[in-house]
This record gives sequence, structure tokens and C-alpha cells, in this order.
Amino acid sequence: MELEELKDMKQTPQRLAIIEYLKENKIHPTAGDVYKAVSERFPTMSFATVYNTLEKLKEKGMLVELSIDPGKKRFDCDLRPHHHLICIRCREVFDVFKDYYLELPEEEFNGFELVGMQVDFYGICRRCKELERKNIDLNL
Repeated sequence: MELEELKDMKQTPQRLAIIEYLKENKIHPTAGDVYKAVSERFPTMSFATVYNTLEKLKEKGMLVELSIDPGKKRFDCDLRPHHHLICIRCREVFDVFKDYYLELPEEEFNGFELVGMQVDFYGICRRCKELERKNIDLNL
């Protein structure tokens, strides 16, 4: 995400802070996450500013909206092809940069032209497994 790509967007300090946060944080944040982090520097900034900026960046193809978390939109500014590993306990999302080839039978396409693929893997992350193990140990 480069500033020259934003030349037709008004570059306010708040927008630049939002973009900087997205570049530095690979946590697949929600709009609320971005607002919480950036509003510490800009306490008068509205949630609408964050949401509208994320929508504009999405429209420009500079980030992708993920629908992996029910009820929450998450955003990913890493546009390289990749998949996601999602913890079912803490909902943390990890990037997976490995190619997987899944063959979809022609009869499943129904005339659809396939242009890309993203696979979401679900499981329990290392941190949640450790917490679970510690809780079990404490209950013994």
C-alpha cells in the first residue's frame, strides 16, 4: 500500500495513521480494532472516518475484506495470494503462504469462470491449546 496509490484520496493525518496501522499490523483487524488503535493518537476521530477509509481502500483494491468471522468484517492488506488459518477459540487469523491445488469438477462450475481461490483452515492455535492445558492442569 503506497501513498502514490492514494493520490485521489484526501490524505489527512487520520487516514495516513489508519494506513500506517494496516501496513504494520498483520492481524486482519476489524474496523473496531483499527479505530481503537488509531484513536489513541487522534481521540476526536470518529469511527465513521475509519470505516469510510477502509471502504475506500477496499474499493481501490488496496485491501481485501474477509468474511471469516461471523458478524465482523476483517481486513487484509496483504494482497499476495494466500490462505488463512483461523483459531476457533480466540478468532486470531494467521496467513498461510503455501499453494494448495484443489480440483473442482467441471460440472460444479455451472458456467462460472474461476479466477482465484482462498482456503480457510480452522483449528485451535498454540496459545489457546497452552491455556487449555494450563486450565486442565490447575483443575487436577
